[in-house]
Amino acid sequence: MKRDALRIVRDEHASLAAMLRSLLTMLDRGPEADGAERFFDVFRAMLFYIGEFPEKLHHPKESDLLFPRVARAAPHTLEAIERLEKDHLGGEGRVRELVHLLMAWEYLGEPRRQAFEDEARAYVAFYLAHMRLEEQVVLPAAEASLDESDRRALDAAFANHVDPLSPEGARDPAFDRLFTRIVRLAPAPVGVG
Repeated sequence: MKRDALRIVRDEHASLAAMLRSLLTMLDRGPEADGAERFFDVFRAMLFYIGEFPEKLHHPKESDLLFPRVARAAPHTLEAIERLEKDHLGGEGRVRELVHLLMAWEYLGEPRRQAFEDEARAYVAFYLAHMRLEEQVVLPAAEASLDESDRRALDAAFANHVDPLSPEGARDPAFDRLFTRIVRLAPAPVGVG
C-alpha cells in the first residue's frame, strides 16, 4: 500500500513524540523505580534511536526534499523553515551532549543527575515545539501548495525509509535488537516495561 509522504512525516512525529514523552516518564520515575542498570540501558537505547533515525534519516529528507519544495510553493513559510533548518543543524550535537550527560550521571553519580535532567527536559520541550511548528506551518502549506509532481517525488523519497520503531520498521534486522530492547524496557506508551 502506497503511503503519502506527509502522512509518513506525521506518523514519524507521533512515534517520536511518544518516545520523548516516555523519556520524561522515565525521568519522573528515576532509576530507583526499575533499577539503575535498566534505566541507563533503556535511556541509551532511546537516545541512540533518536540519533540514528530522526537525525540521520528523517531530518535530512525534510531538509533536502520537503522544505525546499514548500519554500518555493509557499514563500510565507520561509521564516519557519529557516528556524526548522537551524534546529536540524544542531540536532545531532544535542543528542551527543545528552548521551554524554547521561553517561556522566551513570559513571560519576548523583552530582551529575541534575545537569542531565535539565538538558533532557529542555531537549524534549525543544523537539516537541519543533514538530509542532512543522505540523502547524509546513505540512499544511505542503498540502495546500505542492503540485502533483512534487507530491509524487516526496512520496517516493519518504517511502524508501521506515521508522525502525514502527510495526513495519521492526522487521528491519539492523534495528530489530534496538526495537526489542526499547519496547521491552521502556515505559508506555513506547514500551511495556
